[in-house]
Amino acid sequence: MAGLGALKRTMGFTIILVFAIFLGLLLVISAFFLDPLTGLVLGLVGAFFIILLQYLIGPVIVRATSRLHYLAPGENSWLEAKVSQLASKAGIPMPRLAVSPDPTPNAFVFGRTSKGATLAVHQGLLQRLDENEIEGVIGHELGHVKHRDFIVVTMISAIPLVAYLIARSVLWGGIASGYSGRSNKNNSAGLLIIVAVAAYAVYILTTLLALRLTRLRESYADAYSAFLTQQPRELESALTKIAYGLSLAPGQPHGARAFFIEDPAQAKQDVASIMEQKSKYDLDKDGVLDERELEAAMEQEAKSNWRKATELFMTHPPTYKRILMLREIEQDMRSGNFEQNNAYDHV
Repeated sequence: MAGLGALKRTMGFTIILVFAIFLGLLLVISAFFLDPLTGLVLGLVGAFFIILLQYLIGPVIVRATSRLHYLAPGENSWLEAKVSQLASKAGIPMPRLAVSPDPTPNAFVFGRTSKGATLAVHQGLLQRLDENEIEGVIGHELGHVKHRDFIVVTMISAIPLVAYLIARSVLWGGIASGYSGRSNKNNSAGLLIIVAVAAYAVYILTTLLALRLTRLRESYADAYSAFLTQQPRELESALTKIAYGLSLAPGQPHGARAFFIEDPAQAKQDVASIMEQKSKYDLDKDGVLDERELEAAMEQEAKSNWRKATELFMTHPPTYKRILMLREIEQDMRSGNFEQNNAYDHV
């Protein structure tokens, strides 16, 4: 897949497909319980308001749950200067800068528009990564702003949520109807449960489609960072450190994990699969995998096919696949074949 146009086409196709599947569910429900046109209109209006609500309050929830501290001018002069420099090079508005007290190494962007975006970094990222690695992370996050990823992800993720709510409501309605002994031609417990199963199927299918789009957008953001900073090697190193740092962190997965540069739950799985083969990747046989060995292990794991099925349920591509793509971009740069118009050729 090559070019930003491919991302736009895939995004458009995914959105159309997700809405088409959802409309199919509405028509099925309408055929059983309502006049088809009435059901379709009510379903669309309900979906529109849920999407609008998620769009409006999503940034507020992310801001509150992340306990963000917005930086005053000059409070972190290096970070401010670096983001300003890269944003200017990318041709996008300077995002607001914020720091989360979270000790894990991570970063994310969110907002309602590109002009009103916030770029947030965890305190753990600033402490564990060097300046060049942080620059690679900033380039990735600015890629999301450039591509308007956070807006698309916020809106498209509302459809699976609506399908899930329908499934839960109809299922419990069917169970309640069964216990009460009510039964008629149009509203029997069995019929409600069948519709609930259909809604759950739509929920799973639209979730998989939305996840596929988020994984693709992460890869495009990685490629854009390589182009913007001209240092893919630094993002490779950053991703390795972030994955390892997140794998050691306790606690439950964050609700906004799809926005992070790496998903904490997924990072634990990525590193755990390598640690199961620790002796294989411990090149100096000192009993510890250092950053160089961990990165080499991730590159090797990228060539394995055994985890392809589990990738369907991931918010991000596996870390080792991201590193492999960045290595390919790095080779192109060394050969002089890497330019803006082919920045996405390796996605």
